[in-house]
Amino acid sequence: MKMMPTRDRKSSAAAEQAPDRTTTSQQGFTLIEIMAAISIIAIVLVSVYKLHAQSVAMTSEVRFYATAPMLAQKKMAELESKSRKDISDESGDFGDQFPNYSFNIVINDVESKELGNVAENLKRIDITVSFNKDEYTYDLRDYKLFQD
Repeated sequence: MKMMPTRDRKSSAAAEQAPDRTTTSQQGFTLIEIMAAISIIAIVLVSVYKLHAQSVAMTSEVRFYATAPMLAQKKMAELESKSRKDISDESGDFGDQFPNYSFNIVINDVESKELGNVAENLKRIDITVSFNKDEYTYDLRDYKLFQD
């Protein structure tokens, strides 16, 4: 019986345990599979980003249309408490409580043949509330009859 050298025994044992590389398939992803997965992820992320941006914009708009009528009614109440000679056109802002909100009040005479002399004491009051330099605007019109 012939003895193999120690070195040959180890290399023959390793050769028996090592799989034949020509018969086994290689594991992993191809470049096309990776590019397809990245494309799908990119499409999904862009869609989610657009939905988020739209949601933020809608929140700002809803907040304005909930706040602006209240501010316009506040200005209208202030005008109703004044006498005829104290009211005039004016504009301004709502202070630090409501930053970026501004108002414009325009007061006009009402001309009407049907109302006759009553029209002389009737005033049309237009209040415009705007946000971020007219990004959003809200208009309120009212009529006030002044009794002398």
